[in-house]
Amino acid sequence: MPPLPPGSRQPAFLQTFHMRNPVRYFETLRRRHGPVFRMKLLGFPPQVVVANAELAAEIYRVDGEGNLTGALRAGYVPWLGRHSLLTNDGEEWWRHRKLLSPALHGKSIASYPELIAEIAAEDIEKWPRGKPFSLREHMQTITLEIILRLVFGVRDAAQGDRLRAALMALSKASGSPALFLTPGWVRTWADRSPLALRLPFLPTTRAAKAADAVDDILFGEIARRRDEADEKATDVLGRLLRARDDQGRPLSDQEIRDEMLTLLEAGLETTATGLSWTFERLMRNPRVLARLQEEMERGEEEVYLDAVVKEALRSRPVIFGLGRLLTKPLRLDAYEVPAGWVAIPMFSLILQDREAYPDPGEFRPERFLGENTKPAQKSFLPFGGGRRYCVGAQLATMEMKVITREVLRHVRLTPANPASEAQRMWHATLIPGKHAVAVAREQPLKRQQPAQESKCPVHPVGPEQGR
Repeated sequence: MPPLPPGSRQPAFLQTFHMRNPVRYFETLRRRHGPVFRMKLLGFPPQVVVANAELAAEIYRVDGEGNLTGALRAGYVPWLGRHSLLTNDGEEWWRHRKLLSPALHGKSIASYPELIAEIAAEDIEKWPRGKPFSLREHMQTITLEIILRLVFGVRDAAQGDRLRAALMALSKASGSPALFLTPGWVRTWADRSPLALRLPFLPTTRAAKAADAVDDILFGEIARRRDEADEKATDVLGRLLRARDDQGRPLSDQEIRDEMLTLLEAGLETTATGLSWTFERLMRNPRVLARLQEEMERGEEEVYLDAVVKEALRSRPVIFGLGRLLTKPLRLDAYEVPAGWVAIPMFSLILQDREAYPDPGEFRPERFLGENTKPAQKSFLPFGGGRRYCVGAQLATMEMKVITREVLRHVRLTPANPASEAQRMWHATLIPGKHAVAVAREQPLKRQQPAQESKCPVHPVGPEQGR
């Protein structure tokens, strides 16, 4: 019988302690044990980690018939509900995937870039000039406004303000590292215990109360939009209200609520963090920044901009890894992983694999240009893989490119401190340790886009409404 993978022999509580700096800990284990290793965190099932794309493909191969990914995630994000793409499995997961995908791809989002650029430009005008400020906070403001207007389709300014405040409160409450490292069974108990819910200092209580506040607004918004029955609405909520499955069944209010919160969970912090790292890397790599600005001035930036965004996601992955709860044994290399273990393609290791990315510490978008990019593309897994590849990856990539372009059209950014910012855990994401502190100065590009009135049919919160 094949052996178990090698791994740390430290007690689970010590291994959990090392998760204060997960990137460094995973890299230490990889150097000691190779591309497959095991670890054990306090209160969690045993875990096996893989560090290259070939082994990740073996895990993805059993999606749908050898693991329960949704059941595993449900313990981490109970506020998303049981109908979320992140928390369900089997036929229900497949039904939701087919209903949600059309709203986030192709023609459905083709009209979005113009309004995304307008939202970004509005916020950039408010940035302080000549003084240090947190880019990540402004990236959150921009991406949240995009979610409000393109995903939720909010029209009323007052309603937008209420939902904006509630969503940010939920994002902050659910992003606590203490909450992420709380074992699933403890979270389940705390979410159901009247005693625990009366203790406001518990991270589970803060997340539950924040989710309740969002629900009060969101269910009302869903009911209002159902009554309107706007067949021309192009925001994601409008499309989900009209969606029908193969048997002609619509999504219930609860199902729509769960998927809307899923898009918030998967789209707000991750996209804002990806953008923050993009600018953090550009500011500290003047050669890359200069080339991108030159190509923008010539109107030829699209290919290089795409490579810059990919290299930012590679060099500073937003999510460090997403696991699968195995329902049957899995063979990985020379080892066998038992059922009941969690198998994790660790993005923070895969995207630093020296076989695919020579000199991985260098920020070099050219890895994704030219003829010999197959190894780099094959190992490019910031959005996961297999059947559960991120449903919003196309929209997230569009946002990153449009917002990056818009920022560089308006300002010149320099780092407030020349030293690179460390990666810090925030829930399941890795954020810049100092929130990407920058100094902005006016330096418009020579080539400017002509000012045009937005033709995006999504309902904006206009100035006449007090926004």
